[in-house]
Amino acid sequence: MKPYLLIDFGSTYTKMTAVDLDQPAVLGTASARTTVEDGLMLGYQTALDRLERKIGRLDYERRLACSSAAGGLKMVAIGLVPELTVEAAKKAALGAGARVIGAYGFELSQVEIDELLALEPDLILLAGGTDGGNKETILHNARLLAASRLAVPVIVAGNKTVAPQVEEILKAAGKLCYRVANVLPELGRLNIEPVQKEIREIFLRRIIQAKGLDQVEKVIDGITMPTPAAVLQAAERLANGAGDQLPGWGELLVVDVGGATTDVHSIADGYPSEPNVFLQGLPEPRVKRTVEGDLGMRSSAVALMEHFSAQTLARLADLPEEAVRAGVTKRVQDVQYLPASPEEFRLDEAIGYLAVKAATERHAGRVEKFYTPQGISYLQTGKDLTAIKTVIGTGGVLVSSPVGPKVLTGTLYDPATPESLRPKAPRFYLDHKYLFSTLGLIAQEYPDLSFRLLVQALKPVN
Repeated sequence: MKPYLLIDFGSTYTKMTAVDLDQPAVLGTASARTTVEDGLMLGYQTALDRLERKIGRLDYERRLACSSAAGGLKMVAIGLVPELTVEAAKKAALGAGARVIGAYGFELSQVEIDELLALEPDLILLAGGTDGGNKETILHNARLLAASRLAVPVIVAGNKTVAPQVEEILKAAGKLCYRVANVLPELGRLNIEPVQKEIREIFLRRIIQAKGLDQVEKVIDGITMPTPAAVLQAAERLANGAGDQLPGWGELLVVDVGGATTDVHSIADGYPSEPNVFLQGLPEPRVKRTVEGDLGMRSSAVALMEHFSAQTLARLADLPEEAVRAGVTKRVQDVQYLPASPEEFRLDEAIGYLAVKAATERHAGRVEKFYTPQGISYLQTGKDLTAIKTVIGTGGVLVSSPVGPKVLTGTLYDPATPESLRPKAPRFYLDHKYLFSTLGLIAQEYPDLSFRLLVQALKPVN
């Protein structure tokens, strides 16, 4: 036996998975409330005790963990043009497992600096200008950041001509600064890997200690990545497979519905699938993640209701508006709330369905019709996901609720809104034991074993 203990320190629950890499097999799972105020130790020990009651005490070869506790890795992206360098910076940050809580373009004002600091980010990504292009904006923004009370690391990923000067300005003011290659070296070309690598390294070196997560590292082998990055690695492993003997599932979509956010991950090129469709805007990374902070089952339920209206929720749940408003308020006030009646389950189903629908619409590309002398053509921005054949659901309402399969239908293409390029005829699967984040921890080191375990973890639902 080669037992590994894989841990996901979530903001609400600490989830554990014991695996035997010799078979390979999942030996057991357990969870407990996360306890950030105790350095995660109480939640960790409680979950471990529950796991040992199921499978006994094991001498684990390694104990690996990911974490989104204490709010996860919160980042602010700063760039030049919102549609270009700011968007490129956001794509890099999200793909590394960060949660982008603010994005700013052009020259910052002092008011925006104060607003940025009030967000209390863990990390700032400062971009701006293609290589050899605009210099003034990133220099202006660096000087304002240098003069501020900023106390978190800054990654400089802008115009290579002035990036050393930007780094010097920040370091001279006593700021922590890390310079990497330009995230947008030229128009139409992203270079996000160096930024993502640095984000992950800063997470391991500094963020864990800053959030008090270092206490639990004394009893494990390390918190190796943010939880969203682990989910992405699992999705990528499942899509790509592990060599000729274990071919992957191909392009896929993963939807993770939480209490505060809904994350969508796609492993797909997203090129146009129809003739006379032309791409515009920045190219999309094959491995893409988006996070929607106003779409969640509990703490974000009011924001979701305001986005769609109480009437829409009432119609979908077949409930009076008063019951919907009361139910949403109850969920926001008690993030641990669990439905116990058919009416409560219907409301959860409606909230989850709309969260998935809106999050997938925002993640997927769009197409617009335009007229040319040669006839009708189309402009596509973002990814065309219509041909994706696999959609995977993870997260509480999808995994542990009987309404999960219905919620997942929110990912589907809707003929009433043909401009939204969502999947047309996928097969649905549920991560029914909530293993994507923990199995993602071994996806790089053990590609074949993690692939086999991921396949075993998924349950078809249609």
